[in-house]
Amino acid sequence: MNELIRKLRKHEIRIRQLISNRMQGNFHSVFKGSGIESDDVRAYQYGDDVRTVDWIVSAKGHGAYVKTFKEEKEQSVLFVLDVSASQEIGREQHRKIDIAKEICGVLALSAVKESGHVGLICYSDQKELYIKPNKGEKHAFQIIKKIFELVPVSNNTNINNCLKLVLGSLKRKSVVIFISDFIDENYERNLIALAQKHDLVVIHLSEAREVYFPKLGIIPLYDKESKKTYWVNSFSTNFRKNMNQELALKKAQLEALCKKYAANYVWIDTQENYIVKLVQLFRIRNYSK
Repeated sequence: MNELIRKLRKHEIRIRQLISNRMQGNFHSVFKGSGIESDDVRAYQYGDDVRTVDWIVSAKGHGAYVKTFKEEKEQSVLFVLDVSASQEIGREQHRKIDIAKEICGVLALSAVKESGHVGLICYSDQKELYIKPNKGEKHAFQIIKKIFELVPVSNNTNINNCLKLVLGSLKRKSVVIFISDFIDENYERNLIALAQKHDLVVIHLSEAREVYFPKLGIIPLYDKESKKTYWVNSFSTNFRKNMNQELALKKAQLEALCKKYAANYVWIDTQENYIVKLVQLFRIRNYSK
């Protein structure tokens, strides 16, 4: 565990160095979210942003009014980590779940330094682990220890139920960092609801063999979630084409949904340097605030 902590600390420091060298703006805004909430209204003045007009108050016929805002003193960050069996694809120590846990650990170390409270939900098709939001580096170490010790009870996936849990758990606007391979169906409506109510960051994980399936002949594929084995002909052009197209389509649809509802999206392959991708994500979040 000490070696793991040193590795994650090294990555976290590296991210900060890259951000300082390549970006303008401050690192605090990465985890701060919008940081404002509606406070009151006042009469419209020339030069006010029309997006702040309170149309309900203005419709009463006493002139145009705009919303005023106050900055939230503290911002909560909630990590949502998919720990279902589909995350176990990949070579040893580079499985999707391994990279997901590392990303969660690195960002948790960063978030406790920049934010108010940091919490965690690990989910399969049920709640596997919940750590209440709290402050401080000691709390980040607890999160890291718990996620790397976790052995999920269930192999299955239900992202929709996970989103319902998250929506029901958060009482104030928060930054929600959702880390998953998103191999599931019919969760889009609640993902949209989460993006509309909170500051959502989607980290979409993939393994190279899911996108570029190797030609190995007729082979067995074991589904860890259903615990069933399927025989497929990996030489088949149609099989390879359909598999690659299906995954590419799901990726494109998720990315488009995030863009439409102002959620941040980043796709990370387990074989690549995820630090670079996280820095790109932070650049977007800094410039969008």
